[in-house]
Amino acid sequence: MSHAPDEVFGYGDARGSTELRDALAHYLGRARGVDTDPARLLVCNGFTQALTLICCTLRTTGATTLAVEDPGARRYRQLAEAAGLHVVAVACDQDGLRVDRLPHSGVSAILVTPAHQYPLGVTMSPARRIALVEWARRHQALIIEDDYDGEFRYDRQPVGALQHLDPEYVIYTGSASKTLAPGLRLGWISAPTALGKALRTAKQHLDRGTSILDQLTFAQLIASGAFDQHVRRMRASYRHRRDDLRQTLAANRPDLHLAGISAGLHALIYLPDHGPSEHEIQTRAARLSIGFHTLASYWHSPAESCSKAIIIGYATPASHAYQPALSALTRLLTLK
Repeated sequence: MSHAPDEVFGYGDARGSTELRDALAHYLGRARGVDTDPARLLVCNGFTQALTLICCTLRTTGATTLAVEDPGARRYRQLAEAAGLHVVAVACDQDGLRVDRLPHSGVSAILVTPAHQYPLGVTMSPARRIALVEWARRHQALIIEDDYDGEFRYDRQPVGALQHLDPEYVIYTGSASKTLAPGLRLGWISAPTALGKALRTAKQHLDRGTSILDQLTFAQLIASGAFDQHVRRMRASYRHRRDDLRQTLAANRPDLHLAGISAGLHALIYLPDHGPSEHEIQTRAARLSIGFHTLASYWHSPAESCSKAIIIGYATPASHAYQPALSALTRLLTLK
């Protein structure tokens, strides 16, 4: 506050502060391969508001149907439906979204997590990425890319953003929720040229802008290099936590393993077909003060053949509590 000029505390550009959009444009291009510039970027209150703005804008332009990944976060389906869009679920496998399962007509946009599918933890293959962009061009549809944890890849360099393949057909979204904290409510959209003005108008009508102090602080964090240092430090910490989780499973339940790529802040553990159900495991976990989600809660179109799995968020416990948490998880998974 002592360094910011007085004019930034007025009703500014609904897209966000110039300082943050400049810093984000450089950072996203360097760290995630996003093809953008400050004029294309819009700062918003986390990914939830980003998706709401996008869905409402699509609806006003005549869109009727949004496709989502299956499994995927049901909350995002609810946001799209609240904006007036019909939602269809498209299956995912070990190569990501089944592009061949996309409807041939009627879908105006699709929401995907290509770098690290949530919750399966896989990366969309290069062939599927190309096929998806070609599908969007062919059907004049848009791709909404949720790059929720793209910075956190542990076994190799992070896979770049899908948006780079065609910035006019891919709406790129990101946030500080995984790199810093969800409570900051800082997110961003890099929009195709055709949607930029409509998104800006929608943001201005909704709340006239995101907290300027948070924006200026985050901009300074990026410009100073401190944000990159923080991400590198957390990447190392989360990699060690994932390794500890993997080694604990190998030592105590070698029949179980972490599914998906070595990335992100969560891990999927498939359960054997025989034995307790997901609900029974979750009930037992509650008695041991362990909380996690089950894969069943993410299916949009569940079937009896859907695999059983639990989703472990290994970034949550404090450092001093992580090993005790792993011990409690071991007790849970070794119960008869």
